[in-house]
Amino acid sequence: MIIIGEKINGSIPSMAKAIAEKNGEHIKSLAKRQADAGATFIDVCASVDPAVELDTLHWMIDLVQSATDTPVAIDSPNAKTCADAIKFCDKPGLINSVSMEGDKIEEVFPLIAKTTWECVALLCDDSGISQTVEKRLEVFGAIMKKAKEYGIDPARLHIDPLVQMLCTSEDGIASVTGAMKTIKEQYPTIHITGGASNISFNLPGRKYVNQGFIILSMAAGMDSAIIDPLNRDMMGLIYAAEALLGMDDYCMEYINAYRAGIFGDPPKAK
Repeated sequence: MIIIGEKINGSIPSMAKAIAEKNGEHIKSLAKRQADAGATFIDVCASVDPAVELDTLHWMIDLVQSATDTPVAIDSPNAKTCADAIKFCDKPGLINSVSMEGDKIEEVFPLIAKTTWECVALLCDDSGISQTVEKRLEVFGAIMKKAKEYGIDPARLHIDPLVQMLCTSEDGIASVTGAMKTIKEQYPTIHITGGASNISFNLPGRKYVNQGFIILSMAAGMDSAIIDPLNRDMMGLIYAAEALLGMDDYCMEYINAYRAGIFGDPPKAK
């Protein structure tokens, strides 16, 4: 599973406080801890006023890169801001995100076309988020047409079918997993991603819903997730699910992660 560490995000109150107070040590500590826990990318999202977002991202990215070699995921609802922040990164990472809304793809795809940057693409367009598999797959087709136009290999894309609140859904996660399965059938090397915590908004016992969602989504083809890698229960569940799905030969990844202390009972203080 590709783990996109979600903890450095200004929408989280403790991180918003750290950003406001310019507490760089807090940001560096979270970057290193997420990397040590197995994050593939460290997501960096400022969630500040657009007038200062780019400068804030620059400051945050520099801090993350001073703490770990793990690649950065540049996260902003503004695709131009994502594109402008590429120059702050020491190595290719992940753009989070583009969609078929407006000219978002045109802001990013030309810049990453001849690089090894990866990119999250959301299955929405100017009409919003569809509730049907058919419409989401129509948007997916438009995204892949653009990817082909710019010569971007499907293996560099992380398709987000857009996970919405379970409590407002009429069919559970059927529309999401249905899209995942079809996308994987059409493009086996493409990645399927999403924010696991989105599914449980406004529900009690959210961790149970999140964990159930991850298992079902992995069975449908999800191989990339925006999660908290410091959540030992979630990480253990992911390694276990990979082994159960036949994605971990002889359970070696599961065993090695357990031995490394990524999940399981935390080490006892000496």
